[in-house]
Amino acid sequence: MRCSSVLAVSLAGLCFIASSVFQSHRASAASEFTAGQKTDIEKIIHDYLLSKPEVLKEAIDELDKRQKAAEALSRQKAVNENADKIFNSQNQAVVGNPAGDVTLVEFFDYNCGYCKRALASVAKLIENDPKLRVVLKDFAILGSDSVETAQVATAARVQFTPQKFWDFHQKLLSTRGHINKAQALAVAKELGADMTRLEQDIAKPETAAALQEVNKLAQSLGFDGTPAWVVGKESFVGGLPHDELKTKIDNIRKCGKSEC
Repeated sequence: MRCSSVLAVSLAGLCFIASSVFQSHRASAASEFTAGQKTDIEKIIHDYLLSKPEVLKEAIDELDKRQKAAEALSRQKAVNENADKIFNSQNQAVVGNPAGDVTLVEFFDYNCGYCKRALASVAKLIENDPKLRVVLKDFAILGSDSVETAQVATAARVQFTPQKFWDFHQKLLSTRGHINKAQALAVAKELGADMTRLEQDIAKPETAAALQEVNKLAQSLGFDGTPAWVVGKESFVGGLPHDELKTKIDNIRKCGKSEC
């Protein structure tokens, strides 16, 4: 849709909203206005917005600001309500310092291009921040190959040490192109996994339950893509660069919020 069309639609919508709000506030005195007077009021609002179109942009910006604030508040509430499963579930991988003073949670998909690019940032954070605890959650949303790969990773986590799983995670996520179960199994085998046990663990209901737990958490947090992050009591979606992630972590230490 062209910009002019967007403005026209937005203008019409705002005129309708403004008129509706005005009428709702005057509902008790609605009988005081004739149909013609109501039409005149709507025309005044319409003409005012046309003569001062900057008000339209201000209104749209304010609406966007309020929507984002409402979403952030909703996610913060979801973090508080699900904190134990987000930060301390037995169905997750913990890398970095398990006793770190700040926890960074990443919801990822092994076939997510942004997650692949984010791997270097997370690795750098772990390398340079000895007090950082990182939680990895398999949020497999990019098809059946992603789900099957996540099943292998979940089973591998059960038998690997945290460091060995981190090696597995880095090697698999840094694989170029599309990733499937066969590639995940090959990486696990290369790192010394008991393949018989791995296949058995893949088929266990606990594996499916672990992935379902992540899906439910993501839904409660309003995540519909990867990577998605939780740090402190706040959550974010998107491929945040290293410096932005580091700043958020530093701010959590400094003032308890991602922005001080």
